[in-house]
Amino acid sequence: MTILLMDTGAIFLIALGLIWIVFAVIQDLKKREIANWLNFSLIIFALGFRFFYSLFSRGDFVFLYQGLIGFAIFFILGNMLYYGKVFAGGDAKLMIALGAVLPVSESLYGNLNYFALFFIVFLIAGALYGLIFSLVLGIRNRENFKKEFARQFRKNKKLFYFSVIIGGLLIALAFMMEAILFYLALLVFISPYIYFFAKAIDEACMIKLVPVKKLTEGDWIYKDIKVGKRIIKAKWEGLSKEEIILLKKRYKKVLIRQGIPFSPVFLISYLALIYLFLRKVL
Repeated sequence: MTILLMDTGAIFLIALGLIWIVFAVIQDLKKREIANWLNFSLIIFALGFRFFYSLFSRGDFVFLYQGLIGFAIFFILGNMLYYGKVFAGGDAKLMIALGAVLPVSESLYGNLNYFALFFIVFLIAGALYGLIFSLVLGIRNRENFKKEFARQFRKNKKLFYFSVIIGGLLIALAFMMEAILFYLALLVFISPYIYFFAKAIDEACMIKLVPVKKLTEGDWIYKDIKVGKRIIKAKWEGLSKEEIILLKKRYKKVLIRQGIPFSPVFLISYLALIYLFLRKVL
């Protein structure tokens, strides 16, 4: 496997990606959004640089082809995460943009290994980050959180009772069959509490009343809003520019659902990947 990290072009791309991610994190933490121009410009600069570097410095277009392949793979991945309602639009586009940056090997097999490594690190970092962020929110809004957690418990008692029944059956089977079923039973027992926790954080800590003049395209309204004869739906794609204009004509403030700013996970994963690359090269 030929690694291009010591190549000037690859070093430039890695630095370019890092700078763009830092700007994305700053924007996400300040405004809870990552602008389209930021993500699209990274794609244009990364692929444009690959083209001209291949043309004038390398004598072949392997450097460009690997970037295009990475872009295509991450385009599919980003859209899967978006339509699977895991990512918001800005996060999905940032993931797609990184596909044009991350290929640093001359071989497809090598790049696929790097993609897999990045995604594994991303999943682990994302899980830990989401848990810590949620715990901090719960502590900061402890009174509202406790009330909402109790409400979710009352509202979803059937889920709790179901987990108790299934967990009990698994424990009984564990005595007769495999001891590993004890661990599965434990997972079944705690699953409702994880669900209640997530719902309580969402309802008690992530709902905010904001002036309509501060709304931006893609914001999620908390509930459907009626504007004249039209109903603006609370949908995953968020508000359109047309819907924001309509809301400004009728309302001064609306409730929106904020998501956890996920861009720091990109930065953590990207830095971890650079560290692992450097360890392999040096």
